[in-house]
Amino acid sequence: MGGRIWLPFPVLFLAALPPVLLRGAAGFKPSLDSDFTFTLPAGQKECFYQPMPLKASLEIEYQVLDGAGLDIDFHLASPEGRTLVFEQRKSEGVHTVETEVGDYMFCFDNTFSTISEKVIFFELILDNMGEEAQDQEDWKKYITDTDVLEMKLEDILESINSIKSRLSKSGHIQTLLRAFEARDRNIQESNFDRVNFWSVVNLMVMVVVSAIQVYMLKSLFEDKRKSRT
Repeated sequence: MGGRIWLPFPVLFLAALPPVLLRGAAGFKPSLDSDFTFTLPAGQKECFYQPMPLKASLEIEYQVLDGAGLDIDFHLASPEGRTLVFEQRKSEGVHTVETEVGDYMFCFDNTFSTISEKVIFFELILDNMGEEAQDQEDWKKYITDTDVLEMKLEDILESINSIKSRLSKSGHIQTLLRAFEARDRNIQESNFDRVNFWSVVNLMVMVVVSAIQVYMLKSLFEDKRKSRT
C-alpha cells in the first residue's frame, strides 16, 4: 500500500569556480533545501526517509494542494521508531526537530479517504549538517599569498555564503508562495465547478416548476362537465 522513498543530500555544483579554487570548493555550504510535490491516491500511505547526522536541524513543511477536504494524516518518527509528530486531518504543518544519527521517517497517510486522492507539497530544510567547520579548514589549506589580495579569501567565502543564504531564503519564500497559489487555484476551480453544478440544478428545478404551474393553470380553465345524451 505505502511507498518507501530515500531522499539523498542535495549537492550544490560550483561550476563557475576557476580551476585553481575547485579543490577548495568544499568550503562553500551545500544547498540543503528540497521541495517535492506528489499525488497520493485514496486509501494509500506514502513514507519518505531522510538520513541525518548528529545535532543537525530538520525542518519539514507540508501543504495539501488539492483533494476533497484538503486534509491528510502526517507522521514523523525518529531513527529509533519513536513518534515525534502525529497529526490527523491537517491541511498544512511546519515541524522542526534537532536530529540524531540515523534515518528519519515521515509519512503522509490518506487511508481514511476511500474516493479522493490528494496532491501534497512538502519542503525539507536541513541546517547544521556538521560539515561546515571541517570544510572551512580544508578551504584554508589552499589559501596562499593572501597579503597580496585586498580582500582575504575568508572574507570572500563569508560574503558568498551570506549571499547564498539570502538567495536560499528568497527561493524558499517563492516556493511557498507557489504552493499557496496552487492550493488557492484548486479551491477556486472546485468552487467554480460547484457553482456551475448547482446553477444547472436550479435551472432544471425552475423549468420543472414552470411546467407544473402551466399545467395547473391550464387545468383550471378546462370544462370538466360531461354533457348528458
